[in-house]
Amino acid sequence: KQKQKMPQSPHIAVLSEQVKALLSPSPGESYLDLTAGYGGHARLICDITKAPQRMYLVDRDREAIDYLKQVFTGTPVATINQNFLAASQQLLDENRHFDMILADLGTSSPHLEKANRGFSFSKSGPLDMRMDSRQALSAETIVNNWGLDQLQRTIAEYGEEAQAEAVAKAIIANRPIADTAKLAEIVTIAKRSYVRASKIHPATKTFQAIRIAVNDELNQLKSSLPLWHRLLAPGGRLAVISFHSLEDRIVKQYFSQHTHRGYDADLIRLTKKPLRAKPDEIDINPRARSAKLRAVAKIKIER
Repeated sequence: KQKQKMPQSPHIAVLSEQVKALLSPSPGESYLDLTAGYGGHARLICDITKAPQRMYLVDRDREAIDYLKQVFTGTPVATINQNFLAASQQLLDENRHFDMILADLGTSSPHLEKANRGFSFSKSGPLDMRMDSRQALSAETIVNNWGLDQLQRTIAEYGEEAQAEAVAKAIIANRPIADTAKLAEIVTIAKRSYVRASKIHPATKTFQAIRIAVNDELNQLKSSLPLWHRLLAPGGRLAVISFHSLEDRIVKQYFSQHTHRGYDADLIRLTKKPLRAKPDEIDINPRARSAKLRAVAKIKIER
C-alpha cells in the first residue's frame, strides 16, 4: 500500500525528540495535543501509537485546523477548533482521559511570517495578533483605545518591559496607529534613550505583551492546568513547552504544588529542570532557543 504523501509543514515543531522521550508513547495509547498547530508533534506520536482513532488535536487557529485535516485526511483523528481552555472543558464534560497530553505554547512560524496576521514587528501588517480570528478583541483595540494605566500595566506585566511608561505614553501620543511597522517604530523611538546594546529588537517585549493580552494567554494557561491534570489517565504523561518566563513560572508552580504534597501528591515530576533545545536544533530552528519543556506523570495507584 502506497504511503500517503503529507504536505510540507510550514512550521518546525520544537524539542521533538525530548517530547517523544518524555511522553514515551506506546502502541494503542491515546494522545491529546492542545496546541496542535501544523501537526509536527502529532505526526511523531501517531507514527508510534498507530492509533489515530485515539488522537484529539486542538487549535484555536482555523488555518491550523484546516491544515491538520489535510495532513490526517482519511484517518479518524479528531480536530477541535477552540482555544485549549474551552476544548479541555469540553473533553472533561465528555469524560475523556488521555495517556499523553502536550501543550506547546506560544506562536507558530506562520503567525510570525504572514504579515496579515499582525504578529510580527519586522513586517508591516494590520494590528491584529488574534490566534482565533473569530474573537472581537484585537491588537488594534488595545493600541488605539486602551487608557494609559491599562496599557502601561499590560506592557510592564506581560512584556516585562522596564520602559513601559515611556512606551505607553508614546503609543497614546501617536494615535491612531494603523499597522505593526508604525507601532514598532514608535516603540523603538520611545526606548532610544534607554536602550543599551541588546540582541533583541526594541519592540519585542511590547509586541509580546499585546499578543498575550489579545489572546488571554496567561489566564487561559492558569485555568487550563487543573483541567489537564484531571484529563490525564492514571500513568498518563503531561508535557508543556513554554517560550517566556511568565508561562514557565505558571507551569513550574503548578507542577511543584502537585508533586510536593506528600502522600496526597498524585503527580510525579519527569523533569527536575526544564529541558532546552540543543545547539544543532537551534541552528535549524532559532525559535527553539527560548523553549523550555517540563513534564509530569500521574501516579498509577496499584490496587
